[in-house]
Amino acid sequence: MIKFTITAILCCLALSTCSVGKGPKTQINDPTPSQVTEGSKGLQGYISYFLPKVPKEYGAGVSFYSAVWPLIDKPLANFQIGLPSTWIIPENGDVSFPLCPEGSLARDWEERSPTWSSVFQTVEGGIGYWRGNRFRYSSPKFSINGVPGCYDYEVASPGWPFFHSSTPLADNKMGIAQLSNRLIIPPDGITFQGQPDGQFLGYAWMVLPFMEARSGSGPRGDQSWTLFLNATNFKGPVAYYVAETWTKIAKDYPIVTGHTLDTRPGVAGSGAMEINTVPKFELKTSKDTLYTKIPALNFPLDEEGRTILVQDVQLYSKETLYQPFKNWKDKKIKHNGTFGKTGVFQPILGTRKTQFKQDDELLGGIDDLLRAEIFSDNQFGISWNKNTTVGVAGKFPQYFIKTDEKGRKAIPESLVPTELVSQEFRLAEKGEPYTSPNTGAWSTPGPASKEESTTLADGSTVTYCWYRFIDQPSLQQYEWTPEEKQKLQSLVEQIHSHWLIDNEYMEPLKNGELISIDRALIIKPPKPYEVGYVPIVTGQK
Repeated sequence: MIKFTITAILCCLALSTCSVGKGPKTQINDPTPSQVTEGSKGLQGYISYFLPKVPKEYGAGVSFYSAVWPLIDKPLANFQIGLPSTWIIPENGDVSFPLCPEGSLARDWEERSPTWSSVFQTVEGGIGYWRGNRFRYSSPKFSINGVPGCYDYEVASPGWPFFHSSTPLADNKMGIAQLSNRLIIPPDGITFQGQPDGQFLGYAWMVLPFMEARSGSGPRGDQSWTLFLNATNFKGPVAYYVAETWTKIAKDYPIVTGHTLDTRPGVAGSGAMEINTVPKFELKTSKDTLYTKIPALNFPLDEEGRTILVQDVQLYSKETLYQPFKNWKDKKIKHNGTFGKTGVFQPILGTRKTQFKQDDELLGGIDDLLRAEIFSDNQFGISWNKNTTVGVAGKFPQYFIKTDEKGRKAIPESLVPTELVSQEFRLAEKGEPYTSPNTGAWSTPGPASKEESTTLADGSTVTYCWYRFIDQPSLQQYEWTPEEKQKLQSLVEQIHSHWLIDNEYMEPLKNGELISIDRALIIKPPKPYEVGYVPIVTGQK
């Protein structure tokens, strides 16, 4: 087992009222404090784990269970933190040329040169809070996300990008095929039932050969990265990235042919909570002392006082699901979708050094309260020090003081001016609705049903229509033959008939409880749409 412990010493502050660990503290009331100002960059950093180098044959899938909980008490404006998730990139360790063409967004990120392999293509997303969410509530949401080509655009649902716009993707940039006929995929993210408190959502990205590989002028591999979820009330495949999604970049930049996620093994070398955008208040006193405040961040605790973030991480070769699925498709050998026991790799996790920043300056004192750790059963999480003045177990420090030109330190609330303590962060406002057009791929061939609606836990209303699987908008851009279309439609009809939402697919959770998905998102297809049709979201408001 590999374990890394973050260590630091919280120094006593050079203030006359500082008495850390020596009896009661008195809150500071500066007679002439400056005005409190609001800003961003209140907290940045990662709480992360890494995997050892994994043999290339285990690049056909990854699965794990991630904790779900309300990190914040209220939906806040300008707030973005991802709960533990992972990134999958194509294995291109043998590449020496730039994978991102000149003119692409990521090509300007010189720190990723000379190959730009880490930002060429990714499957990411997961559980979290994002600035672009239109309909926030205190609980996090689950969102798909993928980057087909150097972050020029992102694909996060069967019709929409990753919160950058409420307008759907252009017909030729859509890339996700809705597979499940039982689960709606809202563009603002999948909501959860009730009040989560550290229960776990299982999810996996698995390679499946929905269509055959093709060479020539329009090449594609046979790897479709497919999302599986495991919750109390839904288990099984949800959606997949169409193989051509990854090869589009090769049309104008042919040198990357054969290096995309539809052909190469996928690398999931780490996972993390990504702390991206957190608001802050700051106050500078007449003595030029700078204090800052960030929102309260809450973490769930188990019976031992620990926070378990991720567990049961597994990687897969093509033996596990790809080959059985291919045998089912090609040779009509029945398969129920359950992940096999062969071709499974269970990595021993390690933690990365954790550093937090505020306004790009390092924050000290946090190490005295918490540290990233790998627990027994290969669980990744946080251990908490109960004997500290800057916070309590399960509560991230809220207050900081600038100690010199380069750093800041966490301090208890009792050492902060009351003018700052009393400040409340702005709540998020409801955003503009997501709307789909009634032209192009959305209307030709078009839906098979009238629009239906359901109201979610976040208060929004989602509208959707039933489309024949092969007629859904994201699939209309491809020049597939009638035979290819019919084979794919027939395969999906078999999945709908046999891969049910109460089957077991992933290996069951070893410790803890599963989360429940918002029951408003789980639907039963009406007649005559029980098999071969999928619910495509047309709007959310």
